[in-house]
Amino acid sequence: MASNLLKIHPSDNVIVALRDLPTGTDAEWAGEHYNLAYGVSAKHKFVTEDIETGGAVIMYGVLVGRATQPIKKGEPITTFNLKHDAHDYSTAKRQPYSYTQPDVSKWQNRTFKGYHRQDGRVGTYNYWLVVPLVFCENRNVLIMKDAFERELGYAQTDIYRDHVREFLHLYQAGDMRTLKSLETFAEQPVVKKINNRPFQNVDGVKFLTHEGGCGGTRFDANTLCSLFASYAVHPNVAGITVLSLGCQNSELKTLEDEIKKRDPHFDKPFFAFEHQKGTEYSLMSGAIKETFMGLTKINQFERADAPLSKLSVGLKCGGSDGFSGISANPVLGHLSDIVVGLGGQTLLAEFPELNGVEQELINRCVTVEKAAKFEKLMRDYAGKAEAVGSAFAFNPSPGNIKDGLITDAIKSAGAAKKGGNAYIADVLNYTERATEPGLQLVCTPGNDVEATTGQSAAGANIILFTTGLGTPTGNPICPVAKVATNTSLANRMPDVIDFDCGPVVDGTQSIEQNAENLLEYVIKVASGELTKAQELGQDDFIPWKRGVSL
Repeated sequence: MASNLLKIHPSDNVIVALRDLPTGTDAEWAGEHYNLAYGVSAKHKFVTEDIETGGAVIMYGVLVGRATQPIKKGEPITTFNLKHDAHDYSTAKRQPYSYTQPDVSKWQNRTFKGYHRQDGRVGTYNYWLVVPLVFCENRNVLIMKDAFERELGYAQTDIYRDHVREFLHLYQAGDMRTLKSLETFAEQPVVKKINNRPFQNVDGVKFLTHEGGCGGTRFDANTLCSLFASYAVHPNVAGITVLSLGCQNSELKTLEDEIKKRDPHFDKPFFAFEHQKGTEYSLMSGAIKETFMGLTKINQFERADAPLSKLSVGLKCGGSDGFSGISANPVLGHLSDIVVGLGGQTLLAEFPELNGVEQELINRCVTVEKAAKFEKLMRDYAGKAEAVGSAFAFNPSPGNIKDGLITDAIKSAGAAKKGGNAYIADVLNYTERATEPGLQLVCTPGNDVEATTGQSAAGANIILFTTGLGTPTGNPICPVAKVATNTSLANRMPDVIDFDCGPVVDGTQSIEQNAENLLEYVIKVASGELTKAQELGQDDFIPWKRGVSL
């Protein structure tokens, strides 16, 4: 790829500009010349043939749109001359699929240091979880958060608080000239080291808040309980404290029943406190005492070697650009194939961003039943969106479009590359737990946090999140590593980006080489090296209410 151009698939009738191509450029690919009457920005595409109105535009070997007006050979595709379109799909049209697993022998004896749980899974981190069953308890959860994090060494740096204190001092001294002249700073805040913490083997106490649990539909309340149950049985969670008002739709019994569904032998410390049984003081002092006692127990767990088959890797993208489907997503795809070959799990979510590649995924499902489940979930989801005047076609954001993702099918075809080429072992609805080894499809929105929240519920013990534009997204219980599609982004946002796939675009590394380097990094994170999102305390959590969210 040490070139200005890239044609991704032999049947494509578009070529991607890897660098800015000014007007008048004589672009050459495979002996064919294209005179560019208009400039083509990096990450955007131009057509390789004249296309009439209604003509198909093919990229990644699939239909990604149709021309809304004639497009001349060498002209760029834009939102003005192209609209979304994609081929229909059906389990009935399922075709045979064959796949050759990559050689994984060099990784067979590699290990990471994780926390071995009684159910056989391995956590990459050792967290205590505090959750409210209803939004009425958010305030109490946040009070507990402040108390535990400050006293036990998990609180974020006070660098910004110190900044305000300095401003206040200058203001009170009447020194407005110095105040105005102070420059902003760009250095990354210093993170408090774990060796300052009294509980050396507890990676954190995680406090979740939300806006649900009551006042909405019973379905949403039950889904919230299912979500919390999935988090409770997660291998990165060693114990849980639950605050309940007592009268809400999301009942404690529902949560307990959902936990037992997922793990009939659940034996983690579990403490529940009901506000309406007494005063706030009795609720809080009891919750704090029992949580503290629970921390003393889970601090006894220690990291130990675990095979890479115990990895469960979430595959996610957000803030995508025109390089996502060329560098970072295929890198995740190759890593996924390696992990699957080792007997591990990988979890591909974001169903609105599989629009246009459904038939390929149906073909890759290991059984017709799993293919049918995927088709039903996709059609139900798309139907709900269309019923309220939306559609998967509306998915690309302004940032996506500006950086080359003109239609949802283009975005989806590139996003699906995160799933590599392996057979699809299972299809999971939202909050269902992954129990099979191999690649799984997890029904979530494309929305960054709703998707990572759902992937963690499925059991991901690390999430790889590709981005071309940059995002700080994280998760409370699962480390989220940000993977840049281009080196410019990695250099511009070093406090957010964990790994750079730019060498693939530059032509200095192959997809396979970059993927193996990324797997080395995954092993470090799974063994306790913090991601940038963890250092920033980016604990994002948004339950999906199963409404229309793209």
